[in-house]
Amino acid sequence: MTTHHHSGTALITGASSGIGAIYADRLARRGHDLILVARNRARLEALARRITDDTGRSVEIVTADLGQAADVRRIEEILRTDASITTLVNNAGFGGAAPLLESDVDRMQAMIELNVTALTRLTYAAAPAFVARGQGTIINIASVVAVAPEVLNGVYGGSKAFVLAFTQSLQHELAGKGVRVQAVLPGATRTEFWDIAGQPVENLPQWVGVMSGDDLVDAALAGLDQGEVITVPSLPDLADWNTFEAARATLGPKLSRDQPAARYGVGR
Repeated sequence: MTTHHHSGTALITGASSGIGAIYADRLARRGHDLILVARNRARLEALARRITDDTGRSVEIVTADLGQAADVRRIEEILRTDASITTLVNNAGFGGAAPLLESDVDRMQAMIELNVTALTRLTYAAAPAFVARGQGTIINIASVVAVAPEVLNGVYGGSKAFVLAFTQSLQHELAGKGVRVQAVLPGATRTEFWDIAGQPVENLPQWVGVMSGDDLVDAALAGLDQGEVITVPSLPDLADWNTFEAARATLGPKLSRDQPAARYGVGR
């Protein structure tokens, strides 16, 4: 299928496989040219050929390791200077399943550099240009562990909680400026994530539903079309998320007062 309309260029990180590769396919079919960023050049080249053959869209590949500061700066420069970019998909990241005290601290630091630092820097590179043009889309791939930190590795959960909070703050700041912002919170998804995390998907408890990557991305894009800022593809009833958010909002006025709570027996 060749697409004839043009929706600008989407830059996708972690694009060589899994969720990132599916986003590349879907956004090309929606009329986007692509800049695909990942470490594995051979996979990027194969994906670029397939997408171009299937859709006729222009696909540029950039080999980069976003765990390395110099490579992050190269992608930042592309985002700052390429006026054709209308969409940023911050998908690159990795997780862990081992308990915190059994994990290698250097690997946990590398996780923070990729899941938090790189995502933040790339967003800061893209957002001002999007605001200046009055349009643009930022999609941040988080995880359901952002609101369930007891699941999997604690640093992984913390990194994805950052992505959720960062996205919500962006939405608050950019509302009314023409920039769409979305955080996607996948549950267990059938990708290479689990092998890299050290827990093959086949070893998950039977009660854990595992979604296909195709369904995950299609649902996430449907949520974007519907104007969702937070999309949880597995959640049956959006009212449950709205209740969660309402409870958080109710806490707001109570979190900073001039006296400790009476239950502590402290103060005047």
